[in-house]
Amino acid sequence: MNAADAPALTRDEAFARIRLLRSPNVGPVSYFQLLRRFGSAAGALDALPDLAGRGGVRYRAAPADRIEQEIAAVRRLGARYLFHDSPDYPAGLSRLENPPPILTIRGDIALCTQPSVAVVGARNASAGAVKLARQFAAALAGEGHAVVSGLARGIDAAAHAGALAGMAQGGGTIGVIASGIDIAYPPENAALQDEVAARGLLIAEMPPGTEPLARHFPWRNRIIAGLATGTLVVEAAPKSGSLITARLAAEAGREVMAIPGSPLDSRSQGCNQLIRDGAILVQTAADVIELLTGFDGAPRSTFREQDVGTFAAAEPEEPADVAGLLGTAPVAVDELIRQSGASAGAVQMALLELELAGRLVRHAGGRVSTC
Repeated sequence: MNAADAPALTRDEAFARIRLLRSPNVGPVSYFQLLRRFGSAAGALDALPDLAGRGGVRYRAAPADRIEQEIAAVRRLGARYLFHDSPDYPAGLSRLENPPPILTIRGDIALCTQPSVAVVGARNASAGAVKLARQFAAALAGEGHAVVSGLARGIDAAAHAGALAGMAQGGGTIGVIASGIDIAYPPENAALQDEVAARGLLIAEMPPGTEPLARHFPWRNRIIAGLATGTLVVEAAPKSGSLITARLAAEAGREVMAIPGSPLDSRSQGCNQLIRDGAILVQTAADVIELLTGFDGAPRSTFREQDVGTFAAAEPEEPADVAGLLGTAPVAVDELIRQSGASAGAVQMALLELELAGRLVRHAGGRVSTC
C-alpha cells in the first residue's frame, strides 16, 4: 500500500506505534513484522507478553506515561513525528529493505522531494578535503540539490556549512543524527545542528534524550544513504563509517561516487579503494550533477557488496527451531533459512520471539547473532 493510499492514522494508533517501537527489544525489523502479523500496533502490544513468553521471559511493554512524556518533549522542541506510511515520508527511505518506522523531524520536510546527494567522509579530514566538501556542497545546493550528511566533525560539518551558504533554487541541507533530536554530537556542532533544523531539515530515529552510541551510527548511515539518489565520499580511511554509508547506498540501488586522493595519505585510501571497486570518480560538483540528472534507478557505478540477507518481513508462520544455529558471530538470515530447511516466515517468527526475549541482536546487512 502506498503512503498516499493508507488510511488516516488515529491518535490512539499513533500513540500505540510509538509505544510499540519504544518497547524492550523491538527494533525496526520486529516492528514491521508485528504490524504485519497483528494488523495494528495496538494489537501487537496486546500480543507482546505471549510472544516473549515463548522465548522464556516475562515481558512488559514501554510504560504509557513514558510515551506521554516523550511526546510532550517532542512538542516542546518544535519537532514532530513522521510515520512510515505518512504521505510526506521520504520516498527514498520507503524503498529501503529496512525503512525507519518512525522519525522525529525539525524543519522543512519538503527538502526530501528535491534532488539529493549525500556528502560524507572522514572526521579527521585534511584541510584540502574540508575545503572540497564545502565547495561541492555549496555548488550542489546552489543548483537546487539537498545535501545530506551526518553532522559529524570534518567532512559532514563542512558539507552542511557549504550547503547552508550556497542554498538556492530549492536546495538546502538535511542532517541525520544518531542521537535524539535534542542532543548535539559532537557538542561543538550544536550551533550548526540548530541552523540545519532552522533553515533545512534535521532527522533523528532515536527518541529524545538518547545519547549517540556506536551501534546507532550504522542505522543513521542507512537513512543518509536512503534519502539520497547518490552518495559522494570525499575522503575516508579504509575502515570508516563513510564506507558503510557507501555500501548501504549501493545495496539500495543508489549511485556511489568518490573523489580520488593521494595514495600517500591514509585518509584517501578508502576513496581510492571505492573507485577501484567500481565507484564513479568525480572531480567537480558538475560531475555529480551530470551523473544524477535523470537518474532512473540504474547506477552507473558497479560498486557492490555481496548480498548478505534482507530485513524484509516474511509471511508469519509457526517459529522454526533455529536457536542452535545462532552464536555470537553475526550470520545472515538467508543462511539460517538454508541451514534450517525451514521457510523464511518460520525463521523470521523464531527470530522475532528470540529478539523480544532479549536473546537476539540484529546487525546491519540482515545479520543476526545471540547477545
